Amino acid sequence: MAGIGGEAKRIKLVVAYEGTEYCGWQVQPNGITIEGVLNNALSKMLGEDIQVIGASRTDAGVHSLGNVAVFDTRAKIPPEKICYALNQRLPEDIVVQSSCQVPDGFHPRRCYSEKTYEYRTLNRKIPIPTLRRNTYFYYRDLDLMKMQQAAGYFVGEHDFKSFCSVRSSAEGTVRTILSCTVEKISGDIIIFRVTGTGFLYNMVRIMAGTLISVGIGEIAPESIPEILKKKDRSAAGPTAPAHGLTMIGIKYGGGNI
Repeated sequence: MAGIGGEAKRIKLVVAYEGTEYCGWQVQPNGITIEGVLNNALSKMLGEDIQVIGASRTDAGVHSLGNVAVFDTRAKIPPEKICYALNQRLPEDIVVQSSCQVPDGFHPRRCYSEKTYEYRTLNRKIPIPTLRRNTYFYYRDLDLMKMQQAAGYFVGEHDFKSFCSVRSSAEGTVRTILSCTVEKISGDIIIFRVTGTGFLYNMVRIMAGTLISVGIGEIAPESIPEILKKKDRSAAGPTAPAHGLTMIGIKYGGGNI
């Protein structure tokens, strides 16, 4: 247990995890979550009731290389040392990459940020078992050029209601996409990478599923603008499986954050 009695300070964590065994980020009454594991480990380590606030509340099975969370503490342990002490108390599939102090008013979901996600698809006839946890296996041939063309239509400010789960509670569905690319790397892996200032519930997975539909010829690349205009979930493609999605990281404006 860390010594307590110093001034309250806000700590930012950059958290990487493999989401396979978890019911997503957000605490739930029935199921183990990333947020719940962090709360429990930090509370025991610091001797305080810690409740972290996450930037991206990823779904069950989704992974992360750089999700961001903050919490407040009076513990005397140096902020930059918290990650090392915390990692000794976390399971192997959750690792805090860094920890630092941020201004008291910093909130990971309310500050301007640019979030980057990647969706990985293994496109070959036979699966590779070592990729099964973080890459979606799809055996039908995908047309990379058509997928690249379609991805370009997502860039800019659009109403993404067609690419949002009907279960979403978001009041507004307009979002801004800064970049959107599709490329093939060695080993028959196709990577869909998207950066934006905000995303709706299941938005990236629906975009990925739609691009796969484009890749097999079910949706024409030039149909993307029309799908956006329809503002109808049924107009877009399927929701791609969660395990192919990884949050790459979050960039905040303002120097020390």
